[in-house]
Amino acid sequence: MVALCGGTLEGFSFFPCLSDPHGRSNFCLKLALVMLHLTYVALLFAFDKEFIQKTNQHAWYTAAYLLLLVATLAQYFITSGSSPGYVIDAMRAINETDASGNRATSTSTQPASRKNGSVVITIDRKQLEKNLLGGTTSWEKLVMDMYAPGTSVGSVTCTYCNVMQPPRAKHCHDCDKCVLQFDHHCVWLGTCVGQGNHCRFWWYICSETALSLWTGTLYILYLKSHIPKPWWSYAVLILLLAGLSICLLFLLLLLLFHSYLILTNQTTYELVRRRRILYLRNIPERIFPFSKGACRNLYDFCCARSSMYRMEPLPTAQELEEKLRPYTCSDVLSCRCCC
Repeated sequence: MVALCGGTLEGFSFFPCLSDPHGRSNFCLKLALVMLHLTYVALLFAFDKEFIQKTNQHAWYTAAYLLLLVATLAQYFITSGSSPGYVIDAMRAINETDASGNRATSTSTQPASRKNGSVVITIDRKQLEKNLLGGTTSWEKLVMDMYAPGTSVGSVTCTYCNVMQPPRAKHCHDCDKCVLQFDHHCVWLGTCVGQGNHCRFWWYICSETALSLWTGTLYILYLKSHIPKPWWSYAVLILLLAGLSICLLFLLLLLLFHSYLILTNQTTYELVRRRRILYLRNIPERIFPFSKGACRNLYDFCCARSSMYRMEPLPTAQELEEKLRPYTCSDVLSCRCCC
């Protein structure tokens, strides 16, 4: 029997669980975002007769605009449905490929939430390490090797999930999971932005910015050609243009901010909460400990995404000393800041 909310038939889910307040909120937010995009485009066609004439004469122009609209909405849903990369999934993947072949699974009456297409795992927080690791030390050894010698297991263990966090991971209270290379929890997407979907998030911001800029330009051109007419005849368009201008300013700042984070290999959480992160407290703020140079950072972000569970160890003391070294003319010629 198929349930009306979250019903399944032979393991396939047909509807989001709208009885869940969180799921209902995400569904309403996505619906409102789609309707907002369609409203801007519909009013443009309804008011601007010249735009319709241009469509008849130059169909490619309108086709390109509508294609950008569809691509932006598609990128939004792809990003919101993607996994940011959860620590629990990485731990399972590593233990499943371990030479010992230990594939024990954990059971509990407290299931982890199923979101963003991630692996569904039920967790017993008190017995998680014992059941999941099954006596092997592959994950523990891997994580501890990423930290400085002398680091205790308790200092890198999440107090909520009871899992060992590699560097740059953080527990998200909204998702109730630890996220690899945690950036932030995006309310508009309804999911976290992390290692697995940060690149998709940047492309979504880029396409949304381009669409907003193009739409705003079309609105301005229409209002400019109808200046002699009373302004209250187009009050709705003026209000929409004002709201679009605010959104465009926010999107431009967000795009520039995340572009800076990408080039320096940082996350929003690391930049904002640097003094609260244990392994970053003693590192000068002008030093980016995980940066490999702008070009290499950009390549790793865009191209080197073969594994969702790629983790970075903390830099050694020698590497930090090299980053602290002042730049010289020879460093500029050798592109030290880029490579």
